[in-house]
Amino acid sequence: MDQARSTISKIFNGEPRSYTRFNLTQNMEGDNSQVEMKLSSDMDEEVGGNGVGEHMNHHPRPTYVGKPSQRSSRNFCFMGIAILLLFIIGYLVGYLAHRRTDRDSPRCAEAFSSDESDGVVPIQTVPSLDWSDITALFKTKLTTSSIENSLSEFSIIDHQAGSPGDEALANKLLKRFKDYSMNPWTDEHFVRVQDGPSSGTNRITFRDQPFVESGFLSYSATGSVQGALLYAYYGQTDDLRRLQDLDIDMSGRVLLIRAGKISFAEKVANAAAMNASAVLIYPDPADYSFNEETALFGHVHLGCGDPYTPGFPSFNHTQFPPAQSSGLPTIPAQTIRASTAAAIMRQMEGRDPPRGWGDGGLRSVKYRLGSDSDLVTVEVNNVLTEKKIHNVFGVIKGFIDADRYVVIGAQRDAWGPGYAKSTVGTSLLVELARIVSEMISKNGFKPRRSIVFASWSAGEYGAVGATEWLEGYLSSLNMKAFSYISLDGVVTGSSFKASASPLLYDLIQSTLKEVSSPTDSSTSLYSQVSGNNWEATVMEPMTLSDPAYPFQAFSGIPSVSIRFTSDKEYPFFGTMLDTKQNLNFKISFALSSLVKSAGEIAGQMALRLVHDHLLKLNVEKYTTVLRSNVALINKEVFSLQSSGRVPKTLKMQWLMSALGSYSRASRKLISVIQNSDLEDFEQCRIINNRIMGVERDLLSPYVSPRVSPFRHILHGSGSHTLGALLAHLAAIKEDSASADLDLLRNQFALTTWTIQNCANALAGSVWEMDNEV
Repeated sequence: MDQARSTISKIFNGEPRSYTRFNLTQNMEGDNSQVEMKLSSDMDEEVGGNGVGEHMNHHPRPTYVGKPSQRSSRNFCFMGIAILLLFIIGYLVGYLAHRRTDRDSPRCAEAFSSDESDGVVPIQTVPSLDWSDITALFKTKLTTSSIENSLSEFSIIDHQAGSPGDEALANKLLKRFKDYSMNPWTDEHFVRVQDGPSSGTNRITFRDQPFVESGFLSYSATGSVQGALLYAYYGQTDDLRRLQDLDIDMSGRVLLIRAGKISFAEKVANAAAMNASAVLIYPDPADYSFNEETALFGHVHLGCGDPYTPGFPSFNHTQFPPAQSSGLPTIPAQTIRASTAAAIMRQMEGRDPPRGWGDGGLRSVKYRLGSDSDLVTVEVNNVLTEKKIHNVFGVIKGFIDADRYVVIGAQRDAWGPGYAKSTVGTSLLVELARIVSEMISKNGFKPRRSIVFASWSAGEYGAVGATEWLEGYLSSLNMKAFSYISLDGVVTGSSFKASASPLLYDLIQSTLKEVSSPTDSSTSLYSQVSGNNWEATVMEPMTLSDPAYPFQAFSGIPSVSIRFTSDKEYPFFGTMLDTKQNLNFKISFALSSLVKSAGEIAGQMALRLVHDHLLKLNVEKYTTVLRSNVALINKEVFSLQSSGRVPKTLKMQWLMSALGSYSRASRKLISVIQNSDLEDFEQCRIINNRIMGVERDLLSPYVSPRVSPFRHILHGSGSHTLGALLAHLAAIKEDSASADLDLLRNQFALTTWTIQNCANALAGSVWEMDNEV
């Protein structure tokens, strides 16, 4: 109506108009939309005398002079009709604008107009609940009884990846997500995995005594090899170096290694690096409190995903390329039962092992290193098979930034019952999806950003389902998926631990302060774990076997794995004994309360990430992490230059300058945030874009994702990482044959520019970048 009256007024004032332009503009508070009418003379006024209008119109417009005319009754009639038509048009425009506001009030399943190309800006909303209301509501809805119901529903004995049991669980999840109006979908992959022998067995023969093993290690090299047995403790790098210090040649030897400490894949890779011929891995009773006849299952791919499609997804089973991951082992590897290990070690000869290595739990066994006469034959007959797997997804869309989302995921498959490995995480995933859906549909919660709930298959083979999804949609996920929260193995003890990107440390700390202890509801979990240094107590490094690792190191998505655990590794992973009864026994029958606490931590972290104006990711934390690494490198370089092993021409100033650039960029961003209007939608989006880019920009652009998929310079693996640079300096210090000064210079240059590029992107506009390097 106001627009119509304004138009009528202008007509009576006698101002000539040649055309009318309608511009729909958005009310940032989301109350209603305005319709602005800009006419051609208004455009002329905006252009003024600055020449812009002349630039846009290459030829000056001719001036038309009208002849004077007399006003007659006929003129007044036409004018009256024109006024009436303009009145009706103004009224209809105002009415439709108000109708659009009502129609576009946000719902759970829709956040934006279906066609952004129409030029219609989406209606923005502000969450109707404050943070205290959200947390109180969330805690009320997450109950132990609902958790127990989900645990019962999703518990199944046989759900190995690609099996009917795995598919049945996928269908259950799909139905649940549909019930919650989450618009679910599935992602299908055809992957190659290695299973145990379909006919025949894997066999160990020691001194003509055969041992048949039912357990196996997927992706082992196959065939039969023979060599002298050598006891190598846990097979860690330090353990093998200790054997070298004893002048023991490991070439051609079969290493007998205890399970634990590091992954099976790392043990086999370490042995292969020493030219060992095969690896046998057993669970020592000192570490594993189960029957000595228990078989172990696992994989030995030093990587994640389908190793036969490295760096790209396994979408089409008819087009497997002739490629394979560099992380596949070149030597056979096999698990053996503790009883088999005891029978073999009772007959082993040779010298005594180093101090501490003999403190095992095998009965009537004197631990020895073994001699050249202790010949053993290892026969591995695993079969490479093709499997169809399904990842299942459901999404709760945000009301402002629907295209930005946090992903919460859990592994669905397992070698056997997999209760702690996958059932608990899958059940908690469903509970979190239910609660957030109800908060939106029944309680008026309106998250700014979206939450994607993901159920992965083939996790037991090395996060295959999750990694194939990342490889398939990496370009789509960049600058959209801003965090990943893993629920795998979320409860195996009562002590809280986490592994995460440094960007998420502050969020973890603040969440722990808001979650009650599972053993004492009157105190926060933070008060129980903080001590003098909460990070030292709670945070652990993210390793290759961590389910969140491919998100962090391959995709550059800030990730976190949370878990209640114990000092000793949970003994039933990778066995047929991972049952509800054994888990309950290990955690003193406090399963429901521990799962509830884990759910509160994961849920509140996700809700905080989708609720606040700005993402709760602390970019300054990486300044501390980078500084500590650069300080170690500087110390080693100074020492090597003093001893003459590294030339003085190798300057540290460029790496330190890049660190300074990142530090200044992160501080400046904090200053920008403090001086910004957080109610300004566009300003928040710009700042969040800069925050989201940090993790991704720490992926080295100088290595191929196919050759070195884990490109993160801090959490990844390969010669491009800061850890590899430090290891190279150590090799130079030891006069190792692998030392290469030219390679060292390249490492310095590429690391420097990766950090500098990250700093430049964090700075924002090109004129804000620091060009000191």
